[in-house]
Amino acid sequence: MTLRGRLTVAFLVVVLGPVLLGAVFVGTTLSAVDRGRATERLGLAAAGVRTSVDALCQQLRAAADAVALVGDPAARSRAADQVVGRGLAAAVVIADPSGRTSYATAGGPAGPWQDCAGAPAGPVGALAVQVRLRDPAGADLGAVAAAQPVDPAFVARLAAVTGVGITLLDDPGRITHTTEDQGVRAAVLAAARRVAGDRVAGTGDGRYVRRVGPSPGQPLPLVLSVPGQRPPGLYGALVAAVVLAALLAVLAAWRLARVTTRPLVELAGAVDRVAHGDLTARVPVRSRDEIGRLAGAFNRMTRETGSYVAALTSSRDQLRNHLVVLGDTLASTHDLQRILRVILDSAIAGTGARAGAVLLLDGHGVLVGQCVEGLTGRWPTEDPTDPATLRVPVGAGVVGAVAATGEPLRGRWTPPKARTGEPTCETYVAVPFAAPDPRGPERPGHPPADGDPAAPPSAALGVLALYDRLGGDEFDDDDLVMLRTFAGHAAVAVENVRVHEEAQRLSLTDPLTGLWNYRYLRESIRREVERANRFGRMLSVLALDLDRFKHVNDTWGHAAGDAVLVEFARRVRGVIREVDLAFRHGGEEFVVLLPETDARGAAIVAERIGAVVRDQPVPVDGHGDEPLRVPVTVSIGIAVYPDHAGGGQQVLDAADDALYAAKAAGRDGYRLAPAGDPVPTQEIPVVAATVTPPDGLPRAGAADPAGAGPGGASSGPHPPRQSRGR
Repeated sequence: MTLRGRLTVAFLVVVLGPVLLGAVFVGTTLSAVDRGRATERLGLAAAGVRTSVDALCQQLRAAADAVALVGDPAARSRAADQVVGRGLAAAVVIADPSGRTSYATAGGPAGPWQDCAGAPAGPVGALAVQVRLRDPAGADLGAVAAAQPVDPAFVARLAAVTGVGITLLDDPGRITHTTEDQGVRAAVLAAARRVAGDRVAGTGDGRYVRRVGPSPGQPLPLVLSVPGQRPPGLYGALVAAVVLAALLAVLAAWRLARVTTRPLVELAGAVDRVAHGDLTARVPVRSRDEIGRLAGAFNRMTRETGSYVAALTSSRDQLRNHLVVLGDTLASTHDLQRILRVILDSAIAGTGARAGAVLLLDGHGVLVGQCVEGLTGRWPTEDPTDPATLRVPVGAGVVGAVAATGEPLRGRWTPPKARTGEPTCETYVAVPFAAPDPRGPERPGHPPADGDPAAPPSAALGVLALYDRLGGDEFDDDDLVMLRTFAGHAAVAVENVRVHEEAQRLSLTDPLTGLWNYRYLRESIRREVERANRFGRMLSVLALDLDRFKHVNDTWGHAAGDAVLVEFARRVRGVIREVDLAFRHGGEEFVVLLPETDARGAAIVAERIGAVVRDQPVPVDGHGDEPLRVPVTVSIGIAVYPDHAGGGQQVLDAADDALYAAKAAGRDGYRLAPAGDPVPTQEIPVVAATVTPPDGLPRAGAADPAGAGPGGASSGPHPPRQSRGR
């Protein structure tokens, strides 16, 4: 072979070598990237499935605990119906110690029921959690089981949360429920049988499959699948490119064969270094002919490839760091603002957005900004320093439509005809926070207000909105999938915060009356005494005790006694102000704290409480069609800080002593604690002109010289009202 032939061959090798390597590199890289993305998506989906199933099991456990905590069997069945009615469980079953069902709510899911903590033994009809019933002595009274059906709708919800296809298997490996199309079910099932643990397998049609469960806390055998994103005809295009490059090289080889071999050697050396992973390799461009252009093209290829790999590495590390911060925050804090800030920062970093906001629903159907970033110059109001100025009604604009429909939106911004309160932008993406019930619990110690606006019909807790991606491009479907994952984390985190706050509230309230309990009384009396001492104000304490309450229980039963306590608490709440605090001290004993109220104002409140209890007997369920009307009176002791005591416990003791004095004086009245030993008990002089203020709220020392006292009180000392016929 001549030198020209050898040079031609060498030229072809040198030219086609990088082309082939590049084709192989591109093909393998795209395949690896495709598989890596699918593995990452399946990993996130698996975590979302475990989180969703765990959240459902925790919800069922909370529902079963709520029923189990009810001591009365009849009330327990009503509690079970309420749990089902509120959507906390689809069915509740109460069994006696022998295992026989003593009560079951209607419309329960079909069996078998799978315990959240157990291993599956066949087809699963529902997920269930069982809680043992025990009396105060610890004896076994049976069990309470709460269940939620595992049906196609449940599987579809999991698929919507995770963004992947989900298939539920039974124990032999057959499909029970699936969201996959009919054409891919067989391929998905065959691939699922080949994998175990956390491995990912591919199917013949370009999909990737991973199995999840059964495992502790996730007893459902599930198969997750996502379609691959590899471009169709990739290998054919690479082969065509290689063939075309070979043809061009043959034509150019004969003309360039006489060129010295030095550029070829340099090019071959650079190719070898690239093949070994050194993307910093460059070829000197010694001429402007084809070899020079080839060297320049090679340099550009390696430069762009190095930039692409560096960008991928940086993006991977950044996403990994954000996920670590996100996971740590969600697992270690109940600070809602911190959680929302981490979610927003992670979403902005993951999508390259210029600005973003997290909006949550309030109780009036309005989305209120809780956390914002980069909205300077985009605000619809004149106060950009306060995120709460971002207010969008549900159903209005983009974020309002997302909250109303529960469906994510993305695209280019079109200015609306009417003002919606949204920030201005060029492109946007908005996803909802899914939640079971956007309405919060009632405030403890206060009845629900009449006409309170209902929450919007959507199941959205709020909206995560991002604006104007860096580089000017629109947000794509990958951004939408990632943001839905972030929104799912946010919804779980916010619900966890609400559950934590609800648990704190329940630990401080009386379950029967809804008033604050003794534990919160000790904290509140200390706080109110400190506040009164700091600002030089007075604090009045009322100790209340229902007269002859044991007679009510003995005559009409404990159910009637409970009804009397509940109604008494309701009437007390209707008399006191918004700033006053009512507590159940224990049994039929209650305490009311009246901040910034002196003895005269406390006497007015005591008169009102006595009148509202005395004048209207309490209706309770009887054995006939007409309810029984139980007459009730109350005795009240009054003490004032700092007139009667120098500390919180001392003023409570003084009010309790005054209560015993009111009992000894004949009940159905009130007594004021003595100013100090040996000073005798002083009566409260009530001015004849004292009247109820126009707003109906008591005032410390309020008096109107033109009116009559409450309940027709006359001037001079006001003796306690004596018991009427009891």
